[in-house]
Amino acid sequence: MRALLLILALLPGPALAQEYFGAIAYSRSDRAHGWAKDYPSRNEAEKAAVANCQKHGKDCLAVLWFKNACGALATGPKGGGWAWAKTQTLADNAAINACAKHSNACVVTQRVCTTR
Repeated sequence: MRALLLILALLPGPALAQEYFGAIAYSRSDRAHGWAKDYPSRNEAEKAAVANCQKHGKDCLAVLWFKNACGALATGPKGGGWAWAKTQTLADNAAINACAKHSNACVVTQRVCTTR
């Protein structure tokens, strides 16, 4: 019985899907932004995005995180909007729609996908 358990333990099991996290950070006052991709956790991705944003802005906050997907930040004269989706095009469109709720002339200013 012990030999059978050892053999079963050595057999390859089902492949575990790799999880890749990404994030986008944004500074409302400076309109700076930063991003991160392919981190092993949400927390690490958010920290990296904020650190990248802080190179250009002072009040950066992680506004979006995503896993095995794409994220986008769209900005306009009165602020920004952000979204994630399985494809970059869907994330871009959703971010523009979110931005358009309170601003006009919104354009995608940051876009990033994790490795899937």
